Amino acid sequence: MIPDIPDRVFYRIKEVCNITGLKPHVLRYWEQEFKDIKPLKSTKGQRLYKKKDLYTIFTIKRLLYEKKFTIDGAKRYMAERKSIIEEIKEELREVVDMLKKEV
Repeated sequence: MIPDIPDRVFYRIKEVCNITGLKPHVLRYWEQEFKDIKPLKSTKGQRLYKKKDLYTIFTIKRLLYEKKFTIDGAKRYMAERKSIIEEIKEELREVVDMLKKEV
């Protein structure tokens, strides 16, 4: 279950740890393993996560800790999920194009 996430543009690693219940070294490791977690870096080199990153982190946490996926299994799941989402987006674009033509 995903807790309420404060509404802001960026979250520092300490905030992400508090929200997700994960340790900083786990987040840094997951950044290397899962390409969907892409925090920006501040001018001081601090990681700045977006809300999208937090949702991805919660998904990975659920896969690894609750569903007992391996890292490789979670990577495959995330890749398949991303592929399905891209297919849905493409189909929606086609529907929008068809609707525009009818108007």
